[in-house]
Amino acid sequence: MMLLRMLRMRRAGGYPGSAWLCCWLLGWQAAALQLPPCEETDYHFEYTECDSSGSRWRVAVPNPAVECSGLPDPVRGKECTFSCASGEYLEMKNQVCSKCAEGTYSLGSGIKFDEWDELPAGFSNVATFMDTALGSSEGKADSCNNSSWTPRGNYIESNRDDCTVSLIYAVHLKKSGSVFFEYQYIDNNIFFEFFIQNDQCKEMESTADKWVKLTDNGEWGSHSVTLKSGSNILYWRTTGILMGSKVVKPVLVKNITIEGVAYTSECFACKPGTFSDKPGASGCQVCPRDTYSEKGAKECTKCKEEMYYAEEGSSACIERPPCTSKDFFQIHTPCDKEGKTQIMYKWIEPKICREDLPDALTLPPSGERQDCPPCNPGFYNNASSSCTPCPPGTFSDGTQECKACPAGTEPALGFEYKWWNILPGNMKTSCFNVGNSKCDGMNGWEVAGDHIQSGAGGSDNDYLILSLHIPGFKPPTSVTGATGSELGRITFIFETICSADCVLYFMADVNRKNTNVVESWEKSKERQSYTHIISKNASFTFTWAFQRINEGQDSRQFINDMAKIYSITVTNAVDGVASSCRACALGSEQSGSSCVPCPPGHYIEKESSQCKECPDNTFLSIHQVYGREACIPCGPGSKSTKDHSACFSDCLLSYVKDNQSLNYNFSNLSQVGSLMSGPSFTSRGTKFFHFFNISLCGNEGKKMAICTDNITDVTLKDMVAESEDFSNFVGAFVCQSTIIPSDSKGFRTALALQSNSLADRFLGATVETVLENISIKADIFPPSPSKIPDVHFFYKSSTVTTSCENGRETVVTMRCNPHKPDQGELSVPSSCPAGTCDGCTFYFLWESAEACPLCTEQDYHEIEGACKKGFQETLYVWNEPKHCIKGVSLPEKRTSTCETVDFWLKVGAGVGAFTAVLLIALTCYFWKKNQKLEYKYSKLVMTTNSKECELPAADSCAIMEGEDNEEEIVYSNKQSLLGKLKSLATKEKEDNFESVQLKSSRSQNI
Repeated sequence: MMLLRMLRMRRAGGYPGSAWLCCWLLGWQAAALQLPPCEETDYHFEYTECDSSGSRWRVAVPNPAVECSGLPDPVRGKECTFSCASGEYLEMKNQVCSKCAEGTYSLGSGIKFDEWDELPAGFSNVATFMDTALGSSEGKADSCNNSSWTPRGNYIESNRDDCTVSLIYAVHLKKSGSVFFEYQYIDNNIFFEFFIQNDQCKEMESTADKWVKLTDNGEWGSHSVTLKSGSNILYWRTTGILMGSKVVKPVLVKNITIEGVAYTSECFACKPGTFSDKPGASGCQVCPRDTYSEKGAKECTKCKEEMYYAEEGSSACIERPPCTSKDFFQIHTPCDKEGKTQIMYKWIEPKICREDLPDALTLPPSGERQDCPPCNPGFYNNASSSCTPCPPGTFSDGTQECKACPAGTEPALGFEYKWWNILPGNMKTSCFNVGNSKCDGMNGWEVAGDHIQSGAGGSDNDYLILSLHIPGFKPPTSVTGATGSELGRITFIFETICSADCVLYFMADVNRKNTNVVESWEKSKERQSYTHIISKNASFTFTWAFQRINEGQDSRQFINDMAKIYSITVTNAVDGVASSCRACALGSEQSGSSCVPCPPGHYIEKESSQCKECPDNTFLSIHQVYGREACIPCGPGSKSTKDHSACFSDCLLSYVKDNQSLNYNFSNLSQVGSLMSGPSFTSRGTKFFHFFNISLCGNEGKKMAICTDNITDVTLKDMVAESEDFSNFVGAFVCQSTIIPSDSKGFRTALALQSNSLADRFLGATVETVLENISIKADIFPPSPSKIPDVHFFYKSSTVTTSCENGRETVVTMRCNPHKPDQGELSVPSSCPAGTCDGCTFYFLWESAEACPLCTEQDYHEIEGACKKGFQETLYVWNEPKHCIKGVSLPEKRTSTCETVDFWLKVGAGVGAFTAVLLIALTCYFWKKNQKLEYKYSKLVMTTNSKECELPAADSCAIMEGEDNEEEIVYSNKQSLLGKLKSLATKEKEDNFESVQLKSSRSQNI
């Protein structure tokens, strides 16, 4: 105990002095004279902590529960940065490096974790639900208690849910070192990061690139990071993103190796199932099959093979069980010389069962010999038992001999596999398991006549692999110059029969760089067809991987679950074979019948077999180029590219409404527009957004909208530099990504995933609501407040998914809104916040002043001003509300001459006064004249009554029959109006009367 106190003093500040040390040792020895002397087995050596100068002392420390005297004196130890080489350890007694003994190994200055039967000492699990959405911290804090990294023997497996789980290990390094580990990371729905913190919880500089790259299915990747001296806390952190019912694939980690730790004073014993047969080993070897070993073994022990078996790397032998129907499978034998085949049964290798036990089954007898299926199209057996490809320039349907293509035609190259007697030469099959090597060397798939089916494998969680290699794609000679989006396609018919959670993956590897999952199908699926479009000329390897369950089990339960592929068809394959011929273009000289390539945008005229250019505003079909019908008219509002490979919009559109022409120019909206809709939440409350990029018109057919996965990890520039080989790079007219915000899962930056194309072909732009069977519902968006019609841009995506058999469709509605200038505002239907209600048809509304039609003369009116000083101004103003943009400009203010307003007022007043005086005078004149006539008439009557005898009496006062009741009045001395006025003015007082002759019937008789 006193020695330990001395060590503590030494760690605190060193020894006070050598004299004091000597006195102290003499006193301590005197006090310990009564204890027995120490043997070498009673103590061990340790180093003290390093001081500021980098030196330390080697001291002897008694073993627990041992009391003795005479411990060796402290001596100066090796420098703190000293370490032994791999395969050696530091022998503390003499402080020299010695080789490890047989059955042990050493990494020198490192430690290695390769046993994962349980969580090794020093490792810990921390699980949290990192979503910061409201209510998540309390209601979901306990939901991650069962989430953790799980040891699986040779590796450790991450969680499968949407919790954030960290595997943590702390290490103190004496010098700079590194950490290395192997991993398998195949599912981008789970985020895997590795980073390092110091003892103050600050991330080290070396973890700037902390995102771990995805690996191919069944392959182990490696990751290494440099470590600084001092304390390092290592984090392996995973977070699942459950966007649907799909179960994520966990991350697997194994062989964690840390270099730069303190000296190794002893070697590590080889783990069970491994051995080391030479001194100085830096690692242990795995025991072969049917052998086993215990911990620290120098060699492996064989099992009694008649009764026991052992897998590779076993720690014990296992008793062989009786054989059952799950221990064998059937195959179709290759065709023999007589053209016969039969069904045979084979034991699953390696055979682990016994046939001599009670209730054990034996192999069933072989089936009857049957005729072999015919050769696949493009092959012929030539009276032999094997099928060989037809020579170049010939074709065959598989049942007849290869024939040369007729003049004016060329072979339609490709592959069509529909008969499965033997595996074709460009296909391979294998079996792989991440946790064991049981199925190494097995066939993953077996031919079965009219189909090929998944094999038995070694375990239910094996990956059963079938691959097809195509060196490249080449269109027919006549369309070699075409630049369409499709160079070829692969189509296969399949079905899955499963009683558990099986999965069939279809993957594509471009130029042998990386393998990406194109589509996957879970559980049982009825017989169906799937097509994948090839848009670039590259070397492709297509892979089908079938897995019965994704977790290992000790016994086989799902061996009868299987996947079947009935046919695989590849078009335009380089080095392909032909089952038929297609028409081709001939050269201008008819001396030969060789085909010539047509220039881009040319079709083959049926009558002359010559190349003819497609008419304007048509594009050439990618499926056939024979005949005028191969040129497909472009949709409304679109025109064809120069090579007639596609139709595009130039952002200009005209429309006639009510005898008025509306001209639109969307050029200012041709740049990529972006929309972030949401937020939305998963079933566990994880917040995410839908992010859309829209390239309305593109660039003469070139799709400008780009979406990427993990965009925060790799810059856009880097992804473009790697060009189209980057698997998560999507270019389209409209593309979509799912965004996990940085505050949702505790990440420092936002994450993007599930990027896909929604529109890679432009169909047309029109004010109509239906185009090519794509319709817009009247109530999908609120009605427009103006009378300007909306313009709809229609797009289609050729990518086929399990939920969208005809591909996705997109409609972008352009609406005139003068109150939203420049780029305006993008929105999605309120009833479908994800932009789609069925997952296949997407709708977007783009409101902007730039979506208004161009202004015309009918969009303004003139206002005339008052005449001032002989001049009048005419102004031009826009009609309100204004629903147009650009186009014609308002005319300049116009000024014209005019007469003054005062002069005309005077003239008008004078004319009015004169007219009033004249009317008054006339009124007075006629009134006065009427008075005089009344007076004379009354006087005449009175005179007549008084002198009746003097005047002749009238014959009768009545009007006789036939007489006119009107007397004709004859005026004598008739004057004009002017004359009457003069007479009235000059002879007002004279008694001159006009003589009036009354002309009557009687007067005529007189």
